[in-house]
Amino acid sequence: MSSATASLSVEDAINRRRGDLIELSHSIHAEPELAFAEHRSCAKTQALAAEYGFEITERAGGLDTAFRASYGSGPLVVGICAEYDALPEIGHACGHNIIAASAVGTALALAEVADELGLTVVLVGTPAEELGGGKVLLLNAGVFDDIAATVMLHPGPVDIAAARSLALSEVTVDYTGRESHAAVAPYLGVNAGDAVTVAQVAIGLLRQQLMPGQMVHGIVTHGGQATNVIPGRAEMRYTMRATDMSALRELEDRMAGCFSAGALATGCEHQVSEIAPAYAELAPDPWLSETVRAEMVRLGRSPLPENVEASVPLGSTDMGNISQVMPGIHPVIGIDSGGAAIHQPAFTAAAAGPSADRAVVEGAIMLARTVVALAETPAERSRVLQAQERRRAS
Repeated sequence: MSSATASLSVEDAINRRRGDLIELSHSIHAEPELAFAEHRSCAKTQALAAEYGFEITERAGGLDTAFRASYGSGPLVVGICAEYDALPEIGHACGHNIIAASAVGTALALAEVADELGLTVVLVGTPAEELGGGKVLLLNAGVFDDIAATVMLHPGPVDIAAARSLALSEVTVDYTGRESHAAVAPYLGVNAGDAVTVAQVAIGLLRQQLMPGQMVHGIVTHGGQATNVIPGRAEMRYTMRATDMSALRELEDRMAGCFSAGALATGCEHQVSEIAPAYAELAPDPWLSETVRAEMVRLGRSPLPENVEASVPLGSTDMGNISQVMPGIHPVIGIDSGGAAIHQPAFTAAAAGPSADRAVVEGAIMLARTVVALAETPAERSRVLQAQERRRAS
């Protein structure tokens, strides 16, 4: 089978399953589930793959809402990541329903040409991208060990072929003081709420000296229960981001000083706990990115120019960790969100609209055709297989 024939075949396969893929996207969107609790969404995402004959491994990596669905036996093993977790209160404001449905479409289409192209197609259900680092946990558990390259996409307001992201870590900071009556004996209290205040003032001042690309944002999750009781416990949660892991570690050290300042100033004890594994920055594979760019243009889309896309803020993703250890891509496919950015309620509504349905189908097409091109380009196929062998040997 020629590359052109295989490309047409996968595109036809996706168009034939268009109704099923859009129905899956809408069904996941209608029942949003949070990190590590995506039981219905996980089951729905597996269902079409199981129907086609994929071999399903549930609870991949020991995670209840992760899975692997495999088809074929070729030497080139390609992973397709499906995300399906939602956000608290605002549901699928990041469009993970689109990600899951497009991933399934990509996998089903590639299964139809797997034997001819020497492929093994692996659909990986990856929970807890919004909070929890599902892909990092699966990577560490060996779920990606046999995979040579991994692809996925993400919806957004614009098309971006070689999308970048920021490295991220997130912590909770607990301050422990001593309760006392705020009027009768305030001098007997040790105010944990004040520790939070001092720390936040220090963080606010630190922002003046942050390097470009470094940023911090946080919330107070507990600060007391009654105004006449000096709070003996307070808690805040902070996210730190930077252009790469090295800059992130430097930022973490500086933030640690701010957290300590709150404790020192008030006499509280404090503890800093990592919420989830750190997210590395995306390192999109250049050849795969350019192939996706060509597919976007072929489909009538207008991806951002290369000299612009790196400057567009994309947040953070645990796909960054995958892209650091193997060739991978995480392009952004544009939907009509009426000017809304991801994580806004208006984006939630847009993620089940007509342009989102188009993104499901076209996103699957562009990923599937990119994998076909990889499989049918000897130099690139050899490159990713050799990189995999080096990983195994290290």
